[in-house]
Amino acid sequence: MKKIIKNYSQHVVLIIIAIMFIWPMLWLVFASFDKTGPLTIKVPDQITLDNYIEVVTNPMNFRAFLNSFIISFSQASMVVILAILASYPLSRFSIKGKSKILYSILFLNGLPITAIMVPVYMVFFRLKITNSIISTTLFLVATALPYSIWMMKNFMDDVPKTLEEAAWIDGAGIIQTIIHVIFPVILPGVMVVFIFTFSGSWGNFFVPFILLSSVEKIPASVSIYQFFGAHGQVVYGQLAAFSLLYTMPIAILYFLSQKFMSQGFALSGAIK
Repeated sequence: MKKIIKNYSQHVVLIIIAIMFIWPMLWLVFASFDKTGPLTIKVPDQITLDNYIEVVTNPMNFRAFLNSFIISFSQASMVVILAILASYPLSRFSIKGKSKILYSILFLNGLPITAIMVPVYMVFFRLKITNSIISTTLFLVATALPYSIWMMKNFMDDVPKTLEEAAWIDGAGIIQTIIHVIFPVILPGVMVVFIFTFSGSWGNFFVPFILLSSVEKIPASVSIYQFFGAHGQVVYGQLAAFSLLYTMPIAILYFLSQKFMSQGFALSGAIK
């Protein structure tokens, strides 16, 4: 009887957690197909695509999504490249004070972004690089690097050194070894870091809100403010449609990368 109660209690807890996640999603789905979608969950009296049409045909929304993609993809790509180059010597070489370096990187990862945004904004203001997509992307790269280096180093530690030694015997240099031997082996780890960084940048609201001021340069995470009108009026239907479209790139990226992440370390590819 105790075992049965324990099993049922676990299922009840999981069901409650699932409902807590599904309930907001139900509102998004129902409200997005309702022209006058309310704040409460309500099945639309008449299903319509007007909310999606309004969101898609708005040129400012297209610009905001494009800005989000440029910032997120650029940041994720640079973070992956820099994390590989930084984690390789930390993983392979005996460096004096390596543990101190790693703990320093871990400390940087623990700094709350809200605590450093005021001095960061002052630095950007004095250097006259505010309202710049490039400078904002570089700052996001710097904030994502510490944790990415730690993750990439853990993946790289599992790669046998004999693979590199075989490449060195054939005359390969460090860069060639990283590109042709290390990278194919840790490709699942690279995809994990890329998705982690991309999703973090895609959903980042605070940093672009502080550093970007032009309507033409703000990403989708900030442009969501356009659905909140004056006197508490909110276009809930278009807000729900925009939110669902906003989640699609992350879902598509995760789906496309599943085959890489589920393969594990492909040692045969590295030997080839």
